[in-house]
Amino acid sequence: MPPEPHKPAPAPVEPIYRLFTRLVEIGQLDHEHGLGGQLLFAGRIGLAAESSPGRQLLFAANIAGAASLAVSADPTAQREAIRDGVVDFMVTSLEEALRILKNEVRKRQAVSVGVALEPGAVVGAMLERGVLPDLLPPGEWPESVTGMTSAQNGQFVGQGSRPIPAENEPPHYVTWSVDRDFARWLPKLDALAQSIVPVQDTARQRWLRLAPRYLGRVAHRQHGVALTSDEAEKFKTLARQLLEQEAANGNPPFSCELSGESLTISER
Repeated sequence: MPPEPHKPAPAPVEPIYRLFTRLVEIGQLDHEHGLGGQLLFAGRIGLAAESSPGRQLLFAANIAGAASLAVSADPTAQREAIRDGVVDFMVTSLEEALRILKNEVRKRQAVSVGVALEPGAVVGAMLERGVLPDLLPPGEWPESVTGMTSAQNGQFVGQGSRPIPAENEPPHYVTWSVDRDFARWLPKLDALAQSIVPVQDTARQRWLRLAPRYLGRVAHRQHGVALTSDEAEKFKTLARQLLEQEAANGNPPFSCELSGESLTISER
């Protein structure tokens, strides 16, 4: 019986990248500051094991450069959010969160703040105080994720907040991974991707530059970005050349996978 064709492992970061592309589309990414100066309400943070959309959106917003506000009354979700770098601060009141956010919005700096309360209490207080986010979670997300009722969402939108748009066509996400020395080899492969992506493509260049820093352990073994078919072929060629060069220089060979396709240079 012939072996089954190799299927690439699912990319855990791809949903974050897809949210990132939708977020920068509506937020109009600035070349220098990204989405600096814009406030996103990301909704409920959620648990890591659930691949929570709220967590994914916070990662995307951090990379995009926005200031983000999120909520969770779950102590486990709060600890995970701090541990994984999903939020920079976890506070106990909206007032404390706003003090941090106002300062960073003014400086157009990225920051993410979680409030350790039930979403309903925080959203209600935001509406009472006239706190108006620039950006909201996608409209198709349920209340259990957004932390807002449809009526509350409508109030924000009626005052000028913009929900992240629906995804038209998923990007062709290409991943690369290595079998060892991740901190050494993944940045080299990232640099190859940066050399292929047009300099004026601010969104993809920003993702390649900042995603590894913000995603941390989530992207410890695998990086990626959307590439056209031509760009993917160029990347594959450059990656093979890198492996061959390292082997020729006497460096221990390593194995590289590009979206499930192995590129291996044997020891000479």
